[in-house]
Amino acid sequence: MGDFQFLDIILFAAIAAFFVLRLRNVLGKRTGHEKPPAARYDPLAKNKEEADDKVIPLPDRTRPGADQASDEGQDEAAEATPGAQPATPLDAGLTQIKLSDKSFDQEQFVSGAQSAFEMVIAAFGEGDTGALRPLLANDVYDDFAGAIEERRKAGHVLETTLVGIKDVSLVEAELQGRTAFVTVKFVSEQINVMTDKDGEAVDGDQNQMTTVTDLWTFARNTRSRDPNWTLVATQSPS
Repeated sequence: MGDFQFLDIILFAAIAAFFVLRLRNVLGKRTGHEKPPAARYDPLAKNKEEADDKVIPLPDRTRPGADQASDEGQDEAAEATPGAQPATPLDAGLTQIKLSDKSFDQEQFVSGAQSAFEMVIAAFGEGDTGALRPLLANDVYDDFAGAIEERRKAGHVLETTLVGIKDVSLVEAELQGRTAFVTVKFVSEQINVMTDKDGEAVDGDQNQMTTVTDLWTFARNTRSRDPNWTLVATQSPS
């Protein structure tokens, strides 16, 4: 009987050894130096990391007043931007003149134009061609001098009283080459009476004041050392 037990032990040992070998073939051996399993490649995760690297944080527009501050900054930048488009053709023309002639001052020009208007009106009424000559361009001077000469031949005298100037305003401005042209509107109150050689009124009324609107265009070479402007055209609005 002992022989049979010994044979059973050998048989069971053989069977156990068989199963151990099968398990090792299936599972493999681990020695403690194995590399960790490779992480699963996730293309979405990679794209997200790249996108995060490229993100530029935007200003926090949720803060109170953020929108207003941003808009005000944009407005100030627009105003400070060189070459920004002026609001009107008049502004555009004045800007061109100022760029061409750094000494041009709009307020001084308006003041000078008003003085020239008063001088021309007075000189024309008095028939003083000598005073008119430096103020007028050649063709304008010829027209004024011609009218004065006709009066003289007819024996007429023009009495002009400039009561006051109600308005002086710029209406047009442009730069043609080096020459600046500025048109000024004058609204004045005048008394004009034309009398004959006997002093009788042939035109106008000494007791009647008239509101007169004139458009005068002045010109100047912006490269000239002469700071004076010349009257190059006169007209009445349509």
